[in-house]
Order: sequence, then structure tokens, then C-alpha cells
Amino acid sequence: MRALLLLFVVVVHLFGEIHLKIASYNVENLFDLNKNGNEYDEFIPYTQANWNKKTYTIKLKNIAKVIKDINSDIIALQEIESSTSLKDLKLELKRSGLYYPYSKIADRKNTTTKVAILSKYPFIYTRELRVTSSKHYRNILEVKFKINNQELYLFINHWKSKSGSESKRIVSAKVLRERIKEIGYEKNIILLGDFNSDYEENKKFLHKRRHNDSGGKTGINNVLRSYKQIKNISQIKYTKNNFYNLWYDTLEEKRWTYIFRGKKEALDNILISQSLINKKNIYYKESSIESFKAPYLLKKRGLNRWIMSRKKPRKHKGKGFSDHLAISAEFIIKSSK
Repeated sequence: MRALLLLFVVVVHLFGEIHLKIASYNVENLFDLNKNGNEYDEFIPYTQANWNKKTYTIKLKNIAKVIKDINSDIIALQEIESSTSLKDLKLELKRSGLYYPYSKIADRKNTTTKVAILSKYPFIYTRELRVTSSKHYRNILEVKFKINNQELYLFINHWKSKSGSESKRIVSAKVLRERIKEIGYEKNIILLGDFNSDYEENKKFLHKRRHNDSGGKTGINNVLRSYKQIKNISQIKYTKNNFYNLWYDTLEEKRWTYIFRGKKEALDNILISQSLINKKNIYYKESSIESFKAPYLLKKRGLNRWIMSRKKPRKHKGKGFSDHLAISAEFIIKSSK
């Protein structure tokens, strides 16, 4: 381990920059085996639902395989139940040869599932943004790094699902926006996670009465100001304080992480502040945005998600991965001496 760290220091010193890969992955309900009363019925351990040591171990191994194959330096996670399930995932990753020494889960609110982070780099601090006091809204996790002497802020999100209207996602977006105002729009900021929103949600939800209860406005496009965008990132002329959604930096047919009733959707997003486009000390590497589409994660009509029986009582089959694909992007950090 010491030899690897020494080699890393030498490489940074010689070349003066770090290539940083950042990912986000909704792992679909990684529950531990402790009963605390907040579980979904099918995740109450040691019942007819078949959530037990065997199925839990399979789930951990499968999710760890995906994360290992992505091999990012930092990965944001959604739908982690507890610090126990996060710790067990870290241990499984370490057994497979991928070690993340730094981790944090947003567990100050007792929601059913939470957001978390695994990192090869240490944090300066972590902070939870409380969206509301309701258990139906997950806290947003703010993480500040200083890498190669450059500051970087990550905000990990998991907004309300599409079972609810857009006004519920706007609540989370406004809390996020207020915090960004506090730290300054000019900072190096990455917003990522499961927003339960398409990169063009403002266009796609207009005819969905169940969702459009906000006068045509959306959290991801209007509140975060990511609606005035063009395809060529090198030609972007920003309106002040807009965020750029990295999905626009790849082909349209590649912009998806989720399949609902046979239709591909982009519920998972990575948005960046304007400072990460200007190619100064820290910036986004063009054309690096992608969703992780390994063949073992795909089926003919959908994703190879975690499988449960349809008949009641529903039972875990001990097969599959997640109902989301992971998303990742790369950043270049130059040395500031």
C-alpha cells in the first residue's frame, strides 16, 4: 500500500495533474439484516420474503462487482439503508480488490433509504442538507474535497420518485439551490445522483397531468437552471449561474440509466458549475460522460435488476443487480503550486 501511495505522489509531481473519475449509482434497496422498523415489508430480515444472510450476501457481491468494474475514484450511492449496509459493501469491495478508505452516509434523518459516498480521497468535511422534516424526503449529502490543492464540492441527491408530482422534487431543488448560493456559484460544484428527473424534464412532463402541478416548471431545469444548453460543450455561452447537464455531451441515444415500461429514461444526472468547463485548474474532460452498460446488466427488454417473485408474499430470488445503471464522468485537476 505504501509503495502505491508513493508511486501516486511521484506521478502527480511529474505530470502535475490528476484524472479523477466520479460516478453515481442507485443500488436499489441495499438493506442490512438488522430490524429497525423502517424496512419495506419485503426487506424485514428472516421472514417468508427470504431476505436473509444468503440473499444479502449475493446482493452485496453483485453490487460490489458493478462498482469494481466502474472503478471510479469517488462514487455517490443512493438507496443505502444504513451505516451497516455501507460498511458491509465497503468490506465486500475490499475483498474484491477495490478499497475506498473514506465513506459517509446521510443518516441524520431516519428515512427508509439514504444517500452515501465512497471515496479514495479524504474529505475536508461532509454536511447534510435537510430538505424537510418529513421522512418522505431524503437529506442531500454535501461533501467538500481538496484534491491537488483544488477545492471541489459534491452534492449527492435522491429526489422524490415519479410516483409523486413535480412540486415535490422542486422542494429538494430549492434547498440545494439555496446552499449553492451560500458557498458561491463560482466554486467548483458537481450535483449528482438520482434526481428522478430527465435532463429535459421541462419538455417531457408537460403533458403528464399527474406530474405537472408546477405551472410547467421543474426542479432540475428551472430551479437549477439547466435548460438553456447546447450540444457542443466548447461553444457554451452561459446565462449567469446556470448548471450544465453533462448528458448533453454525449449522443442522445446514450443518455439513459433506467427503463420504464420499455422506455429508456435518464433519471440519474451529473450537473456541473460553469467553473468546471473553463479548462483552468480543474475541469470536466469532454466526452467522458457515460452510463455503465456492461452486458451482464442488460436484458432484452430491460435491466437485469434485483429479482423478486410477483406472487404474494413476494420473495427474493437471489439474482440480479439494480433497476438503475450507474453514471460517471471524468475530471482533470491540475496542480496549484
